[in-house]
Order: sequence, then C-alpha cells, then structure tokens
Amino acid sequence: MIDPAYLRENLQTVRAALANRGVDMTRELEELAALETRRRRLLPELEGLKREQNTAGDEVARAKRQGLDTAKIQEASRQRAQEIKQKGVELDLIEQRRNNGLLVIPNLPHASVPAGTSAADNKEVRRAGTPRDFTVPPQPHWDLGPALGIIDFERGTKIAGARFTVLVGAGARLARALINFMLDLHTKQHGYTEVEPPFMANTATLTGTGNLPKFEADLFKIAGDWDLYLVPTAEVPLTNMHRGEILDGRSLPIRYTAYTPCFRSEAGSYGADVRGLIRQHQFDKVELMAFARPEESYDELERLTGNAEEVLKRLELPYRTVLLCTGDMGFASAKTYDLEVWLPSQQTYREISSCSNTEAFQARRANIRFRPEAGGRTEFVHTLNGSALAVGRTLIAILENYQEQDGSVTIPAALRPYMDGLEKITRA
Repeated sequence: MIDPAYLRENLQTVRAALANRGVDMTRELEELAALETRRRRLLPELEGLKREQNTAGDEVARAKRQGLDTAKIQEASRQRAQEIKQKGVELDLIEQRRNNGLLVIPNLPHASVPAGTSAADNKEVRRAGTPRDFTVPPQPHWDLGPALGIIDFERGTKIAGARFTVLVGAGARLARALINFMLDLHTKQHGYTEVEPPFMANTATLTGTGNLPKFEADLFKIAGDWDLYLVPTAEVPLTNMHRGEILDGRSLPIRYTAYTPCFRSEAGSYGADVRGLIRQHQFDKVELMAFARPEESYDELERLTGNAEEVLKRLELPYRTVLLCTGDMGFASAKTYDLEVWLPSQQTYREISSCSNTEAFQARRANIRFRPEAGGRTEFVHTLNGSALAVGRTLIAILENYQEQDGSVTIPAALRPYMDGLEKITRA
C-alpha cells in the first residue's frame, strides 16, 4: 500500500496520480483523510489520559500518607479508565477502517511512466528479431498442436472443464524442457537462487502482494475450513518469503526464481483470448523476484527485464518490449515493461511477460524492511517481479514461429539438449 503519511501530506498529488491511472477515488481519499484527522486527534488525547492514569496511583498513595479521603481520586480514576477504554475502541475501529481503505488504493505510477488510458497508449521501447515470412498462411497453435497429437483440448475439458488442456508426448516434453531451460538460464547465467515454494498461499500472503482483498474473484479458494488459495503466480510466495523480516542491507539485492503452476479464474476474459492456450485457468510459469534498495530498484528493473528478454533471444523468437502507460498497469505496479512475442497466426505481438517494480508498495503491506549497512533506521525494501517466462505462451510461440509447411515443428537449438537432441516434432 502507499505510505499513509505521504497520502496525508500530499492528498491532491495522490488524487491526480490515481486519476492518471483512470481511477477516481475522490470519495475514498476524503474518507481516509477524515479518518486520519480523527486518528491524529485521538492519539494525543489517549496518551494524555494514560499519563494521568499512571500518576493517579501516586496521588492515592500520597493522600493516604496524609490521612486524606481518596474516594474522589479513585472515582476519577475509574471514570478515566472507562474513557481510555472507549477511546481505545474508537481508535482501533478507525485504524481498521483506515487500513482497509489503504489496501484497495493502487500504487502510484513512477514519473517515467507515460500517461494513458489503455494499451493503445503504451510505448514501444525496442524490438528484437524479425518475423518470418511464410510461403503459405501459418496455422494457429490450436490447429497445429492437435494435428501433431501433442495438445488435447477435448480431454482437458473432460477432466476439469473449459480452459484446461492436456499436453501429450512431445508437447509435455517441450513444456518440461522450457521450464528446465529457463531455470538453468536464470540460476547459472543470471545469478538467481532457485526456490520451490508452496503452491498454495494464505490470506496474509496474498494480502502482502496486493491480490487480496481487491482481486479475490480472480483466485481459486480451497473449499472447507482452510485459509488457503491456489497461487496465481510464484510472485506471491516468493515475495512473502521475507514477510515480517528485517533484511541485512548488505545482502541486497536478493534474487529468486521459481517454477510453479499458476491458477486464475480469469474473470472477464472472452473472445479470441480464451481459445487455445492463450488464457487458461491453469498454466506453468517461471518467475523472477528481486528485493532491492530503493535507490537501486530501477536499475534492478532494467536488469530483470533484460533477463526475461534473454529467454526469447536464445529461443530466437521475435519480440518487442513495451512500457505500459498509467492506465494499463497492474494494481501493485509503479512501472511495468511487457514483453510481447510475435504470433504469426494472429500477425501481432502478444504478451508473454510482465516485469514490474512495485517500489515499497508490497513491502509496506508485507512489512519487509532492511537495515542499511551503516546502521540507522530500517527502511522498506523495494520488490520487483517478472515472468521469465509464461511456459504455455512460449510453447505457443515456438509452435507457430517454427512450424514447417508439412505440419512439423522445428525445435529451437537452445532447447534440443533438453529434448534428448530431438530436432523436430512430426505427426505421429
């Protein structure tokens, strides 16, 4: 969440920043400001009453030594104790309402983020690779995969329902090869520490990353008496590995990578997005996560984005890097780059990764701090995350970009060691 002190002192600036994101929270901000005003008035009142109560005992003892009647002092103490209790309850309710209000305010965009209302206002930063020229119209992956016998949409639907898929034979091997290739690249070449986290997370964990309370509808909750949800991304458990901790500033940056299946309801998805493997309820992903000092976090964002791009470069897939505008960023992000891979069947670039700096937004929610090397007061760390990459969409890109006229698919050279040297997937 955003810094409540910053919100209090810069209410108009916050309102304008949220308006740039296309979010009108005037009423909510005014309510928070009123709650904060009442809270700041209550705190010294309560502290003053407690000080008076602490000295009342001394007054009673002194009066008794002097042989005076202590009834009035004790009655005043009783009434004061009741007032302390009432004001304490009021303060607790105000702070609860204040904290709940802060949890639904999105992050403020960094100054370098272009203003805009939709994806049409995003800014292309760079491109790599050249889309291939096909002599015949390229097939979409939802035709290629079933024809090769490596993707089975019907059995996925039979087993679990719509937007679940079965990968078979070389399709399953290709997905596993991609996972291993990505993890090897990020650990051996980019210096990330591999983590295998739980694939479920509790309410506190999902609140720490900003998925709760605002986006509960996009999560799959475990039925019964469990405070558990299936993870929507490895960002959730990786960020919360250090929830409630004070990190040694000398250890920063800390970089993690993890493979997890991801589970999302994808509420509101429709049209072409729900065909094939583009937008599934369950999908695999390799995630990058970093904890950095505030003054280094934007350099870390460039590094992390470059690490994700390296996957596409080594697979020789055409892609572009896009800086998202204020109106297209995720809830927790202060700045986001999307990587978009070329899909020949659609003749367009489609998102395959988002790389974001959330600054202290998640760290404040999860209470993750660090102590500078020189000592002094602790600060909130900055957290960054990025897909590197979404496995299903990478598999789609390989099938479509490496398809041959006879219906076979060539395996990218970088993946062949992970496929026992297999060079081509052919029809069974």
